[in-house]
Amino acid sequence: MAELIETLTKLIEPEARALGFDLVRVKLFGGAGDLTLQVMAERPDTRQLTIDDCADLSRRVSELFDALEEAGRDPINEAYRLEVSSPGIDRPLTRIADFRDFAGHEARIHLTAPIDNRKQLTGILIGVEGDRITIDVKKHAQMTIGFDQVADAKLLFTDKLLAATAPLSTAGADELEPDTEEQD
Repeated sequence: MAELIETLTKLIEPEARALGFDLVRVKLFGGAGDLTLQVMAERPDTRQLTIDDCADLSRRVSELFDALEEAGRDPINEAYRLEVSSPGIDRPLTRIADFRDFAGHEARIHLTAPIDNRKQLTGILIGVEGDRITIDVKKHAQMTIGFDQVADAKLLFTDKLLAATAPLSTAGADELEPDTEEQD
């Protein structure tokens, strides 16, 4: 599976970059008949995507994969659903820069192997030095781990994170569009 994700990432990343986006994560999940290819990307300046951005990236990835299928080189040999999104507020932390950029916020890190009998670390991200991440683990102590020891990580939704995350635009958020359909 890791090899397939690497292949998919190498195919999708140039499409995201061509649109000016950074690829955050490529993930394949679900089983036969319910397989989903999840693509998360963001604009480097806002760390978000609009719905139109998602649609643009979805079209590019779909066109690429359709062309590969026609050439007999489809990387996914079964039916799947393509899901393109921004990482959201309580985003996954997939790159070392994510841990640096979100220092001061609460995160949950799942480790590849236990450290001090802990497979999961939850606390405030302190910072990054090289490829080493420091987190102040709740009810424990500060711990420093290597980026290679991170199996999965994400920010936790907190009031502080919400306050630090500005929407791309709030224009029209408090306006209702009139219902133009006739009522029967």
